[in-house]
Amino acid sequence: MLSEFGGSAVARRQLEHLLRASEREAVTIRVIPFKAGGFPGAGQSVVYIESTVPQLDTVELDSTHGPEFIDSEQQLRKYRDQLDAAESVALAPDSSRDFIRTLANDL
Repeated sequence: MLSEFGGSAVARRQLEHLLRASEREAVTIRVIPFKAGGFPGAGQSVVYIESTVPQLDTVELDSTHGPEFIDSEQQLRKYRDQLDAAESVALAPDSSRDFIRTLANDL
């Protein structure tokens, strides 16, 4: 038997939390619409930690074995390219908030 995980009330609270978080100065939320199609790295959890000293940049990947950290320049370049590709198809921050707000209101 298939059941909803959390239900619409939980989903609405999560979306409202994202909206509140998006109002913080240090937070930018960008939605990638399904119509954008696939792109490299889609579905992968990536945290790119950018330093004022580029040699200290690090990528954290979540895996079934725990977090993995990547810091080689060649690999970092690949993840920068992936994030640039995602950003190029994402909605602008204001449009992303409108999209999230509409989803929350529709629940």
